[in-house]
Amino acid sequence: MRFTHESDVESFRDEVRQFIADELPSEEERQERALRGGFETVEEEYDYTMGFQKKLADRDWLAMAWPEEYGGGGASHMRQLVYNEEMSYAGAPVMNMGISWVGPSLMLYGTEEQKQKYIPPITSADQWWCTLYSEPGAGSDLASLQTSAIRDGDDYVINGQKIWTSGGHLSDWGWLAARTAPDAPKHKGISLLMLDMKSPGISVRPLVNIADQHAFNEVFFEDVRVPVEQRVGEENRGWYHLAVALDFERSGIAAYSGGRRNIERLTSIAAENPQLVENRPGIRNELADRMVEVNVGTFLAYRVATMQGQGLLPNHEASASKLFGSELGQRIARTGMHLLGMAGQLRGESSRAEIDQAQNYLYTVSGTIAAGTSEIQRNIMATRGLGLPRG
Repeated sequence: MRFTHESDVESFRDEVRQFIADELPSEEERQERALRGGFETVEEEYDYTMGFQKKLADRDWLAMAWPEEYGGGGASHMRQLVYNEEMSYAGAPVMNMGISWVGPSLMLYGTEEQKQKYIPPITSADQWWCTLYSEPGAGSDLASLQTSAIRDGDDYVINGQKIWTSGGHLSDWGWLAARTAPDAPKHKGISLLMLDMKSPGISVRPLVNIADQHAFNEVFFEDVRVPVEQRVGEENRGWYHLAVALDFERSGIAAYSGGRRNIERLTSIAAENPQLVENRPGIRNELADRMVEVNVGTFLAYRVATMQGQGLLPNHEASASKLFGSELGQRIARTGMHLLGMAGQLRGESSRAEIDQAQNYLYTVSGTIAAGTSEIQRNIMATRGLGLPRG
């Protein structure tokens, strides 16, 4: 596969870099204020993220490759990829589930009325979405989910529990997978619903992770009524729609541009402190291997973007990118620990920490679990990519 850029893509890259330099707080300021661009419980963090995304929306960058009739920028997928690459490299707060997979899924499976109603508030950064998939008994085996959506006239009545809901405490809307046909085979009785997170009967309970952050939540549903018109796609076909949404989640460049930045920072530290690598050929080799792997992974992500630009739906290709990127993130984190030794255990707020390596190390633990475990990605690649039998 050949990767080609339009003639103005590199000038656009320069424009994005200048915007980042003008609008993003310095790395030192972000570290001091603990601003990481995620879903942490500190209100300042949320305001920082949404304020930055509003600036992106004002430039038509937030949903750059989406159709203009829905508030997008109508740009090419390769232009979008360059934007994602630069934002991720800079550590900019661009994580947005509405942009990453809710909107793209709506454009594939939503009605025209749904597209006109729900997509523009996403592109303008006026609404924040969360994903309501995993349950205490349904994580990797997601099709075993038990949250029910029983039809009652023009509504579905939702009962059940979700877990590991990123940003659920801050979200306006939720993208819910629920069981609408309890007696059907498990893959054939699921539907996708959009629901207002302020609906009566919804309660959100925080889950604090090992990095001492409140990013995740449990969400409980007790007789929550959702209009039938908020179902996305066919009833009981939600599993197949959901699988495509997961491919959108798995296909990004962020793992590689962020990984490149981490490796460059580690090599810079090593250059300034040569005693860290002197007479340690193993560490030097690790750093070199990680940079080679970042370059390889970047082309996996480019392949996915090229296919999307051709109107294709990458499946096992997206799984390959996700698998390689999440496992590479862990290898980079381990290499950082090997390089820095005891100093690698310092948190970013320490005056002696040159890099928040402890945070990086902890953060990558979930990378091979979130959005589908490494085992699931390998199964997808084996069955759909190589044509091997299941089991």
